[in-house]
Amino acid sequence: MLKELNIQNYALFNFVKVDFPSNLSIITGETGSGKSILLGALSLLLGQRAESDLVNDKAKKCIVEGVFISDSEELKNFFSQNDLDYGAEITIRREVSPEGKSRAFINDTPVTLVQLKAVTSRLIDIHSQHENLLLNESEFQLSVLDAYASHKTTITEYRKKFLRYKSVAKELDELVNKETESAKEKDYLEFQLKEMLDANLVEGEEKTMEEELEFLTHSEQIKEILVISGGVIKSGDANVISLLSEVKNKLSSIASYNPKLGELLERLNAAIIELKDMGAEVEFLEEKINFDSERVSFLTEKLEFLYHLFHKHHVKTIGELLKIRNGIDERLNSISSLENSIVKLTGEKETLHKQLKNLAENISAGRGKTIPVLQSEIQKNLVLLGMPDAQFKIEIKPTGDFGNYGTDAVKFLFSANKGKELREVEKVASGGELSRVMLVIKSLIAKYTELPAIIFDEIDSGVSGKVAGQVGELVLKISKSMQVMMITHLPQIASRGNAHFLVYKENENNKTVTRIKELSAGERIEEIARMISSGKPGASALKTASELLEGK
Repeated sequence: MLKELNIQNYALFNFVKVDFPSNLSIITGETGSGKSILLGALSLLLGQRAESDLVNDKAKKCIVEGVFISDSEELKNFFSQNDLDYGAEITIRREVSPEGKSRAFINDTPVTLVQLKAVTSRLIDIHSQHENLLLNESEFQLSVLDAYASHKTTITEYRKKFLRYKSVAKELDELVNKETESAKEKDYLEFQLKEMLDANLVEGEEKTMEEELEFLTHSEQIKEILVISGGVIKSGDANVISLLSEVKNKLSSIASYNPKLGELLERLNAAIIELKDMGAEVEFLEEKINFDSERVSFLTEKLEFLYHLFHKHHVKTIGELLKIRNGIDERLNSISSLENSIVKLTGEKETLHKQLKNLAENISAGRGKTIPVLQSEIQKNLVLLGMPDAQFKIEIKPTGDFGNYGTDAVKFLFSANKGKELREVEKVASGGELSRVMLVIKSLIAKYTELPAIIFDEIDSGVSGKVAGQVGELVLKISKSMQVMMITHLPQIASRGNAHFLVYKENENNKTVTRIKELSAGERIEEIARMISSGKPGASALKTASELLEGK
């Protein structure tokens, strides 16, 4: 319920503080007094767009604050999910700067408008005449039927699974499309991967093979030169080692005459040893060298295949090819994972479909049982509201597909006059008739909804006399199940309130301001008498007003 409303610097309100009771509050005032401004301020709390022209004094910001009381489990869960502090009292505040920028707070924590609307939509409903158009909407009609059927738990479970079903179906469609697009890519990727696997890639191997092929290609020339070189070093008639050995012998005979000669002898001896080693190495290499045509063919073919892969993938090394191969492998694994995901999601979709079918059938069955009772109650209450010949029927048909509310389509059919064909309510009901139908529906489902408060804004148009009294009784009945605030011009309805608030204008410092106050018992008599009279109330009007209040 709305316990307290504070308004500062909003339109014609300088400062207003109103404490509302938990049952029926009546709000009256002359045309243009500011009742719509009061609703506008409340609408800000419900997330309506803020405008800079709403700020009265441009030197200060506008503040609208409501204190609500609620013990809704649904709200507790929402607060928990959104990291908001929950308490028995919930303070909602909206601030609007002179430039029109607004901020919203829940229990002093800044929130987005989406969060604000999510909370306040669970706390209060403003029902004005234009809201009667909801009667045209299938979703509203289904929600009425479901509220009266009292199967909220089943509906909640159905919607939860339906949202998951839609999400799974969408994801599955996307994956199937991806799989179709990936089919050709998969074949090509597998071909590329096979090429690279067939190449037996080893990082850096291309350089080793190029060097080996170069060596084998010139093996005969190398062998010939090595034979000649070996002969020069140690095998020929006048080889280098023999000649240097003679020099060594001669130097040995004179080395004792000078230290320098001894050093030369040592160096020469070292050179002979090195040459002998070189000669042996040359001999060894020459013996090992054999031209291998098969090996040349193998290396040539493998290098040509490597060069083909280099060119194809725009790289220069096997290392780069290996990176591409790893990427192809990852992509193929991804495609394989895609197939697994499709299998998994297909199974989940089928399971959800069965669950939804069962839940939808239960919901439809509940609606079917409820329709005759609800139709009868609506028709009976319409008679009380001055529509004795009214006929009301709820038509329900299967849609054949899952929707937000199950698998049913509903139509509210109506006729105000005897003998007239029943048609969709919006096509045949007048504005006043729509108001009464909606009021009856709200009265019947009030006790089944968890909404703690509702505001009726002049939905009593088109009624008067005894019917107005019946409307008052119906509103009073609703207030037994929830907090009701009603803006009205009818004294019969105004007299039903547990509390009565007057919205009025007065001048203050040469400026018009709007105020609101709770009326005392005597002031209520005067206000209701004013509503009865066309001018200043006389004794008769005051007496009638007193009788109306006494008869509540």
